[in-house]
Amino acid sequence: MHEVAISEFKAKCLALLEQVRATKRPIRITRFGKPVAEIVPPSPAAIDREKWFGSMKDSMRITGDIVSPGNDLDEWEVLRD
Repeated sequence: MHEVAISEFKAKCLALLEQVRATKRPIRITRFGKPVAEIVPPSPAAIDREKWFGSMKDSMRITGDIVSPGNDLDEWEVLRD
């Protein structure tokens, strides 16, 4: 993992973030040689969220009543006296 001093990160923040996005390799930010934070690329699920939202549109069809129960109410044990 590539390590960058916090002062260098402050000066080159946008360029380093773009580097992480392009290379998909994380960067560790250090202060006085000790790790402070890690910049990691986003997970594929976070990136593709907008692509899958609504992707199933028009892929199925409702052909019957979806509100009423699937069986008769007199078959329900909880409704019997």
